[in-house]
Order: sequence, then structure tokens, then C-alpha cells
Amino acid sequence: MQYLTDLHMHTVASTHAYSTVHEYIQQAKIQGLKLIAITDHGMALGDSPHRWHFINMRIIPRIVDGVGILRGIEANILNLHGDIDCDDGMYRELDMVIAGFHEPACPSMGIDKNTEAMIATIKNPKVNIISHPGNPNYPIHIDAVAKVAKEYQVALEINNSSFISRKGSDDNCRQIAQAVKDAGGMISFGSDSHVAYNVGSFENCLSLIKDIDFPVHRIINRSPRAVIEFFALKTGRYIEELAIL
Repeated sequence: MQYLTDLHMHTVASTHAYSTVHEYIQQAKIQGLKLIAITDHGMALGDSPHRWHFINMRIIPRIVDGVGILRGIEANILNLHGDIDCDDGMYRELDMVIAGFHEPACPSMGIDKNTEAMIATIKNPKVNIISHPGNPNYPIHIDAVAKVAKEYQVALEINNSSFISRKGSDDNCRQIAQAVKDAGGMISFGSDSHVAYNVGSFENCLSLIKDIDFPVHRIINRSPRAVIEFFALKTGRYIEELAIL
């Protein structure tokens, strides 16, 4: 099974990343990817773009050189109430919202409150995917999160970069994938690439899902159409231009 959709990457608009949208498209084409999502950080992080960056993503063509482009954000979980740094004006122009914990925006509050905040974020109608929920710096009650994610049609991400950059994520990611499998929910893959050469890198994700025999039909990256249909469940917007991919 090939996974030709990458749903998490950062451009130079997030200033600790190193590639442009154009460079991502070029590299995605080389790698044979069909669909990529540009998901720069929300404004609660110090290196993030202005909100106009997200509103103006509407000018990016839907397909360039055979590569489809989704307009997204990796928003920040801000508090126990599930608030994120993606306002209504931004949301209207976006295809998808990833949301996750990042230290500068919301320090870890302990396992109970981290779980409370993540569940509240899952219930936020703007959110499609929870990013790197296996981060060991933010312990959560995994089974509880997986059950609510299934109920609210939110995918929990298996973040390929976490196995390298967030030491101690391996076992957490395995437990999350198993809990999602048991709950009947969905997972997504994201390279969390900060330079174009890593786009579409899922080797750690693939090893994990093979080990636990995770059902392919519940991985939203399985095809561009599956991705579009998944996001349309929440947004009500089916992106016709990408249906040909």
C-alpha cells in the first residue's frame, strides 16, 4: 500500500522551517505524491505567520504540476476549553485544521488536564486532526481520547517526525494507534516535515501500523479522495478540483 498524501508540513512561513511552497511541490512531484497539505503554525507560537497568511492561502492553486494542495493550519491548543488560534475568518479560507500541544502556547498541565484540554479540542467543530498526540511531554489518558475522537470524527495523527524529534514517542504512538483501532476511529499520517526533502516520509508510521495490523480503510491518507471525503464530514465542503487526483 502506497500513501501518496502528506497532511502535515511547514514552510518558511514558520520561521524554523526551511522550504517554500514551490519547493514542497517540486519535491512532492519527485516523490510521486498526489496531495500535500500546507500546515504552518498558528499565531500563538513566536515563529508563526500573521493571520493574513492563512486567509490569503486561497490564492494558491489547487493543483500544480499534478500535485494537489490543501490549505491548512497546525493550530495550537490554548487551554482547557479547547480554544485554538484559528479564528472564523481564517477558518473560512482553510480546508483543514490540525491542532496540537506546543510548549510556548500551552505548557503541560499533567495527565488529567492534558486529557481534558485535548478532548475539548476534539469537540471543537473546526478541528479535523490532533497533531502528535504521542508527545511524551503531554501525557494523556489514551483510551479516553481515542473514544471521543471516534465519536467526533477527528483523526489522531501518527507523526513520523515524533519518532526522531520527540524522544520517547514510540510506545505512546503504538498505544494510540491500538486504542484508535479498538475504538473504531481514524488515524492520519504526517511527516511534520520542516524541509521539503522529508515530505512524504512515513517509514516509522508504516512500521507501526504493520506491527499492530491497523486497518487500511481507517487511515485517511490512503487516497486523495478519502482525505477530501474525511474533511468534508466536518466542513461540509467537498473540494471538487481535487477529486480527479
